[in-house]
Amino acid sequence: MDLRKLKTLIDLVSESNVSELEITEAEGKVRIVKGGGVPMVMQAPVVMPQAPQAVAAPVAAVASAPAAPPEPSGHAVTSPMVGTFYRSASPGAKAFVEVGSQVKVGDTICIIEAMKILNEIEADKAGTVLQILCENGQAVEYGQPLLIIE
Repeated sequence: MDLRKLKTLIDLVSESNVSELEITEAEGKVRIVKGGGVPMVMQAPVVMPQAPQAVAAPVAAVASAPAAPPEPSGHAVTSPMVGTFYRSASPGAKAFVEVGSQVKVGDTICIIEAMKILNEIEADKAGTVLQILCENGQAVEYGQPLLIIE
């Protein structure tokens, strides 16, 4: 696979929420896995049939990614959809919640923009916000934890 094409794929995985990408082409198979925010590239050997024997191409390997941080304890409020996470109603407005904020069931805790529609996400549990897991403007996936409530 062309080195420029491989670098482009690595950059795309790095900048997106995609955690794993596998591409198979005539030249071979490449698998890019993002662990801890650092993409790893694993290129499978290519077997090219020749006369009565087969020749394998070299395998490119990248050092393993650092171990993932431990799962936070408490109740995780997850994203009900794919979209863009926002902590406030507008760029200059105060955030709906901060770490340490007390929330009640039904309180708006963030907004997820999906298909140009702003969807208010409400707390499904009362308690104290322990951790906010997403950055403002970050793309989120369905089921991704947004914040932790104790």
